[in-house]
Amino acid sequence: MKILVVDDHPLIREAMKLVLQQLDADIEVLEAGNCADALAAADQHPDLGLILLDIQLPGMSGLDALGSFRERHPAIPVVVLSGSESRDDVMRAIDGGAMGFIPKSQPSRVMINALRLVLAGGVYLPAEILSQHAAPAAAPAAGAVRAPADLGLTGRQSEVLALLIQGKPNKIICRELGLAEGTVKIHVTAILRALGVANRTQAVIAVSRLGLKLGGLGVAGRNAPH
Repeated sequence: MKILVVDDHPLIREAMKLVLQQLDADIEVLEAGNCADALAAADQHPDLGLILLDIQLPGMSGLDALGSFRERHPAIPVVVLSGSESRDDVMRAIDGGAMGFIPKSQPSRVMINALRLVLAGGVYLPAEILSQHAAPAAAPAAGAVRAPADLGLTGRQSEVLALLIQGKPNKIICRELGLAEGTVKIHVTAILRALGVANRTQAVIAVSRLGLKLGGLGVAGRNAPH
């Protein structure tokens, strides 16, 4: 597997190499110090398995570059690895299609577990961020829901939800499921209504709070079991 580490500090990139060796000794780590070089590396290596992206970078910020990564390489999961622990930064990253947000202050054990979750198709959010976003009163109580059917979602809507929490835009969901864009929009509207949320970012948080299982995929916070 190839993993691209995007950070302007060489020491951080070297430290991440050591952490990633705990994930798999055979991982090939590529490096980039800015977003322009990172986008070029992704173009040259379409077989990347993961991108670890800092958000405080010279030139274009990681959050600004996130949309370009998702548009040009939608199949490559992107995880933000940042010194920031700002709730706004976390929400912007997830809303932009990141598959996770890992503060650099977290121990290597947490990072490894978070990356394993993302590589398995889930989305990782720090538990402290999840705890700051209580679900709306209209949403089902945590523990009352185990599967999308418990929310009244159909099998097709469950498939749409599984792709939605991976940060995939409607056009990618359309292509993967063979659906018209209008049909996907209808399903997304029904999903948000069932979860009692207003947007995709809130949907990720609601799925995590409910512990919803989506065909083996899920969303977890820092304190979730691994």
